[in-house]
Amino acid sequence: MTAPQEARAAFAHVEAWIFDLDNTLYPAHLSLWEQIDARIKGYVAKLLNISTDEAFRLQKDYYKHYGTSLRGLMIEHGMSPDDFLSYVHDIDHSPLQANPELGAAIAALPGRKFVFTSGTHSHVQAVTRRLGIENHFDGVFDIVDAGLLPKPHRVTYEKFLADHGVDATRAAMFEDLPRNLEAPHALGMKTVLVVPERTREVFREAWEFEGRDDDHVDFVTDDLTAFLVTLRL
Repeated sequence: MTAPQEARAAFAHVEAWIFDLDNTLYPAHLSLWEQIDARIKGYVAKLLNISTDEAFRLQKDYYKHYGTSLRGLMIEHGMSPDDFLSYVHDIDHSPLQANPELGAAIAALPGRKFVFTSGTHSHVQAVTRRLGIENHFDGVFDIVDAGLLPKPHRVTYEKFLADHGVDATRAAMFEDLPRNLEAPHALGMKTVLVVPERTREVFREAWEFEGRDDDHVDFVTDDLTAFLVTLRL
């Protein structure tokens, strides 16, 4: 966690707060993303009539190279997105519990707040309702709003900014993947990498670590709520 005075000064100009959803607004150890990951694997295996091991390898390869497994399937196999999106986000959200402290911290931020995700509006609604923070956001930008072009493509961030009238130089982006902060930083946003609770390590594939110590990551926190509270002290 950075020094409170340094953080407050760095974010004093911010009037638009942009949050990724999965593993950012809720902690990674709740494993909702693992449920989505498993459903993607099953979907790919059935769609392409391959083993689950091969499906898992393929989905991760597409995720790395295209930003989402969905985009890889669309480009490589001409898959229609609607059924995929509906299926993979049909998960059990019950591990999520209301988080009034996070809600209060978001509500106290000056200006507008947004969710910017490669998931769907329905998934955002399910997650934010369970957390009790659904009324704290001024807008949602999902994968359909992005024209199915996911992070980290710069044009997707530019579309978000245009759609919602956000000045990037007066915005902050919170994300759990370092590479997804490159474009926001280049556009002028303050960037915060959110890592799992009680550890500053990100337990994922090796490539997902890349860039976490680079200049495009302004701040790193393992406690989003505490970080946001620091900005308002």
